[in-house]
Amino acid sequence: MNPEIATTILYCLFFFFLGVAAVLGIAQRHAARRAARLQEEADSILSVARREAENESAQIVLDAREKALAIKAETERDLAALKEQELQRDRKLDAREDQLTANQEALRKAQRGLESSQNRLAAQMRTLTEQRGELDRLVQENQRSLEQVSGMTREDAAAKLIDSVHADLEHEIGTAVLKQRRELTKRVDEQAREMLLTAMQRYSSAHTADTTTSTVGVPTDDMKGRIIGREGRNIRAFEKATGVDLIIDDTPGVVVVSGFDPVRREVARMALEKLIADGRIHPSKIEEIVEQTNQEIKDFIIKKGVEAVNEVNVSGLHDRVIEMLGRLHFRTSYSQNVLRHSVEVAFLSGMMAEMIGLDGDLARRAGLLHDIGKAADHELEGGHPKIGGDLLQRHKEGEEVVHAARGHHDEIVTERPYTMLVATADACSASRPGARRESLERYVKRMEELEAIAHRFDGVQQAYAISAGRELRVIVGSGQISDERAAAICRDIAQCFEKELTYPGEIKVTVVRESRFTSTAK
Repeated sequence: MNPEIATTILYCLFFFFLGVAAVLGIAQRHAARRAARLQEEADSILSVARREAENESAQIVLDAREKALAIKAETERDLAALKEQELQRDRKLDAREDQLTANQEALRKAQRGLESSQNRLAAQMRTLTEQRGELDRLVQENQRSLEQVSGMTREDAAAKLIDSVHADLEHEIGTAVLKQRRELTKRVDEQAREMLLTAMQRYSSAHTADTTTSTVGVPTDDMKGRIIGREGRNIRAFEKATGVDLIIDDTPGVVVVSGFDPVRREVARMALEKLIADGRIHPSKIEEIVEQTNQEIKDFIIKKGVEAVNEVNVSGLHDRVIEMLGRLHFRTSYSQNVLRHSVEVAFLSGMMAEMIGLDGDLARRAGLLHDIGKAADHELEGGHPKIGGDLLQRHKEGEEVVHAARGHHDEIVTERPYTMLVATADACSASRPGARRESLERYVKRMEELEAIAHRFDGVQQAYAISAGRELRVIVGSGQISDERAAAICRDIAQCFEKELTYPGEIKVTVVRESRFTSTAK
């Protein structure tokens, strides 16, 4: 290496280390001065902190002293209040103790008084026992004296007293009956009369049915022989095919058709008229005509049933029920056509139901079907209400409709309002003047039965059936019967009618009691 370059490098290294040492020395001096300055600042901050801490501790001590004084003052006030309360409680306890002492003294006085009262009561009880014994003895002596004077034993006197009480009770019952009737009449009659009259005036129909003929006119007596046939074969074939009896006698121009079933009787009548008009009468022709007439009658029955249903505006009936309705066209009750009667009852029931806020459609349905059992009562056992109810139940009619059919004659307990409406409409339709007709013999017998029942009762002088048996007038003796007893007799007669008689509609019973005085001037 070149000596100059080496010398230069050495000089450079020397000056480099010298510079580094100088820099380090300068930095050390600066650090020492800075450390000294920082120490001074720290000492200054510490002194300030000490002064502030001393000031704050002095203030805290001062505040603590003030709070302690406040707490002491408040504690002293609380202690004073507690002492005052204790004093008041002590005063109250002293007062209560005084009151208890006074009460105990009063109780002791009351106990002494009670003991005295018990002693007096015991003495009075002994006195009363002695007096009761004496009274019983006197009563027995008086009873024996009364029995000797009156000539009656105690049992006889008791029986007489019971009779007297029974008479008084009968009088009270009659008075109660009169009072209840007046009240019920006042409440019900006016509204019911208006409702029924309105319904009956709104609906008007023919009252009675056309006469159901059971005779067929024949042009000549020779025709009677042809109807009978050789050795009676025609009449036997006719009776076998129709199920009725033909009565051919000496009555000129008439053949009588006799049969229990009105439908069969009508078939026989129409078939016989056709045979007479045709003139060809023999067994095969008879069977042909009867079969043809049977079909015509079936169609006619269904037609009548449909007409009735449409007239009343009832829907949803079973075909069998409609057919049974149509059969009612040939059924009569006291000469009243049962189908027209059913239609009338349907309208009346619907009108009354609407007046009282019930379902008019349901009431019309129940009224139309209430007598449906009459279409089959000659084929089945039981009355027509039971038969009709069972029939409607089998064909899925509602409970209201079934109950109306079963209960419109009061054969079961009337539990539903529609049954009462149907029964009322049924009575209105049957009891209107001219609605039904009876034979003279049956009419006379019915009048006699009404009057005979009235004459059973003591005090009845006369009884008259009037208004075609719709009303019974009963005259009682004013000297024997009081007003209360007359009311009871009226009620009892009506109950006997309900139990013993069968009648359409209603029967009004009127009992008349009057006093008459007669004087003659001479």
